[in-house]
Amino acid sequence: MSKLFNVGILFGGKSVEHHISILSATNVVAALDRERFHPLLIGIDKDGKWYLCDEVSEGISSGTPLSICLDATAPYFKPEDGKAAFLLDIVFPVLHGTDGEDGSIQGLLQTMGLPYVGSDVAGSAMAMDKTITKKLLQASGIPVCPFLTFHIRNREIIDFEKIKKSLGVPFIAKPASLGSSVGVRKVDTEEQLDMSVEEVFAIDTQIIFESFVPGRELECAVLGNKSPRASAPGEIVLQGKYEYYTFEAKYEDKEATTLVIPADLDADTIEKIKHCSVLAYQSLGCKDFARIDLFLTHKGEVIVNEVNSIPGFTNVSMFPQLWEVEGISYTLLISQLIDLGLEKAALRDNKKTSLDTALD
Repeated sequence: MSKLFNVGILFGGKSVEHHISILSATNVVAALDRERFHPLLIGIDKDGKWYLCDEVSEGISSGTPLSICLDATAPYFKPEDGKAAFLLDIVFPVLHGTDGEDGSIQGLLQTMGLPYVGSDVAGSAMAMDKTITKKLLQASGIPVCPFLTFHIRNREIIDFEKIKKSLGVPFIAKPASLGSSVGVRKVDTEEQLDMSVEEVFAIDTQIIFESFVPGRELECAVLGNKSPRASAPGEIVLQGKYEYYTFEAKYEDKEATTLVIPADLDADTIEKIKHCSVLAYQSLGCKDFARIDLFLTHKGEVIVNEVNSIPGFTNVSMFPQLWEVEGISYTLLISQLIDLGLEKAALRDNKKTSLDTALD
C-alpha cells in the first residue's frame, strides 16, 4: 500500500469569515480521498490559538492546544497534552479573510518549508486587496468598474457628492480586504454612505466604492499553474428583494438565489469570459486555484469584479460545482488541488539558495 500523505486542514481563523471557513472545511474533509490522504484537523480560534481537533466544528477550543516547532529540516506540530508530535506533508488552508487568505498564513508556511495548497504570499496578498487587484487588472488591460478607495486615516475626506459625481448613484461600498460579501452595501443616499463607512471601518482599514453595474453576475473557476484552465462560467440569479449579492443572500436566505451552472451564454461569450478569467488569474500571480467574479453588462461587456484566491467550499459555493459539471468530482478536485500544491513546493525547493562568489 502506498504512503498516506498527512494533510493539515486549517480552518476557522481570526476573521469575520470564521464561520464560513468552518462550513467550507467541513466539505473539504468529507470529500478527501482517504486512500491517499490522512487529514489532521487544525482549528484556529478567534483569538488566533491553534488546536488539534477531532472534527471540524465551532468548538475549536475544545481541541488539544498545538505548538509549532520550527525545525530547519522538518518542522513539526506538538500537541500540548503529551500526545506524539506529528509532521505534515502539506497544508490545505481552508481559511477566508484576514490572516488566512491575505498571505499571512502562506508566509508562515513558506518560512517553515511546508508545502501548501493555493497562491503564494504575493498572489494571496494582491488578490485579497481589492484596490491592488483592480489596479493590476487595469494595467493588464482587463476591464474593471470605476472605483474609489479611502483608508481609515482619510475618512474625513469621504464626501457623498464627490463620490456621486465620480461613480454615479447608486454605488457599492465594501471592505477592501474581505470576502463573503461581508459589509457590502448599495448606497443611494448620504445617510447610507455614513452607515457603510461606520460598518466597514469597524472590520477593515480600507473602504472601496464601486459603480453599480447593472447586468448578470457570473463566476468562473480557474485551476492549474503552468497552463491554468477555466471552467465554463456559472450565473447567480437573485430572487425577490435582492438587488445585489449580499451576505444574507449568499448564506442565510435559501430562497435568495438560483445558481445556473453552467450559465446560459453563447459560445463566444463563454470563451471571452474564460480568457478574461485566466488572464486575471495570471495577472495577480495566483497559484493552484481561484474563483473569478465577473459582470456581464447588457451591452455584452465583460467586467472582472474580484479574484478569490481561496474560494468557498460550502454547500452553496460555486467553485466545486463548476468543476463538477466539467466532469471533476468533489473528491477528485480536492486531490488535484493537493497535487498542485505538492508540485508547486517541489519547484520552489529546487531553486538555488546560494551563489558561487568571492564572498563565500
